[in-house]
Amino acid sequence: MSAPHERRAAVTGIGVVAPNGTSTETFWKSVQEGLSVLDRVTREGCEHLPLKVAGEVRSFDPSAVVEERYLVQTDRFTHFAMAAADMALQDARLGQGDTGDTPFSAGVVTAAGSGGGEFGQRELQKLWGKGSRFVGPWQSIAWFYAASTGQISIRRGFKGPCSVVAADEAGGLDALAHAARAVGRGTDVIVAGSTEAPLAPYSMVCQLGYQELSPVDDPARAYRPFTDSACGFVPAEGGAMLVVEEAGAARERGVPVRATVAGHAATFTGASRWEQSREGLAEAVRGALAEAGCSPQEVDVVFADALGVPEADRAEALAIADALGAHGRRVPVTAPKTGTGRGYCAAPVLDVAAAVLAMEHGLIPPTPNVFDICHDLDLVTSRARAADVRTALVLSRGLMGSNSALVLRHGADE
Repeated sequence: MSAPHERRAAVTGIGVVAPNGTSTETFWKSVQEGLSVLDRVTREGCEHLPLKVAGEVRSFDPSAVVEERYLVQTDRFTHFAMAAADMALQDARLGQGDTGDTPFSAGVVTAAGSGGGEFGQRELQKLWGKGSRFVGPWQSIAWFYAASTGQISIRRGFKGPCSVVAADEAGGLDALAHAARAVGRGTDVIVAGSTEAPLAPYSMVCQLGYQELSPVDDPARAYRPFTDSACGFVPAEGGAMLVVEEAGAARERGVPVRATVAGHAATFTGASRWEQSREGLAEAVRGALAEAGCSPQEVDVVFADALGVPEADRAEALAIADALGAHGRRVPVTAPKTGTGRGYCAAPVLDVAAAVLAMEHGLIPPTPNVFDICHDLDLVTSRARAADVRTALVLSRGLMGSNSALVLRHGADE
């Protein structure tokens, strides 16, 4: 085994359950084609709510991929996580018992912003409608933010470092950074990422207090960041899980290193203080680049946070310029999430998955539904752009004030 300071965190597996695809292949096909799957909300019990547009996962049958004993214990957001984790582990060629000499060599890190709202609502309705004897025992854990980490680790027998990150939407990137650092300290394999299911009635009512939420009921116009018609964001469900392991160990197993997690940094600037997020996000970018040993000129693409709020969009565009200098006005920027919705903690993890695939395919995906750019950005729109992508920068901000930046390097450059 190499010395701890030489250990590099590699992405070797990707699993996706998203509104535009319930596999990595279908997800990438939709992303590279710039398809938008935003549509009117169809979830039962939500018809009367003012939130009319979202990114729903409509072709997912949890009973086909998760055992019954786990299904009854868990919420939809954990069903997504278990399915995506299975796909990621299969992609990384890691089966049951293939994660090292002991079960303590593998762990799980997830991030979650909404928890198990659908499960919790169902059980609380039983409590108030029928009485406490009708409430299932799994109510105590299924709603909890850490449920996905716990259930994946139990189901797979992973007894290494396990945790859950609570850091707004930016927690999705922070979870991957935690995974990379665990690998750097000696853990063999970490399954990391985020999935969300915030489209149950209770969860949607909770979101109505967000002033950044789009009120527009036209799916094609509801989420248009970096434009004069920007009016907020559209929520979404789903997410992605990645396998992060030591690059040298992956090579010894004969598994391709798809990308390396090269650098990360996070800051905090306060809830809805979007003008201040300019400074915080720029500082996060500088920190991530410094950890990666990467100059601004080496960044080949930026996957933007793209909130869709004019003040926030302006702050992000300026932060990119502040951190990358003149290169910040020339580097291609993209936001594929405008075609799927903003899935809270899961949104930046889906961006990481798209960034890895963009590097592999030499193709920067477009930003759906966005055309009339009103900021000094080279935003990729309309169609994908061919490019030699060796280094990707992924950005994320949370509604409560967290900022995060992650630098990825192409696997061939490891």
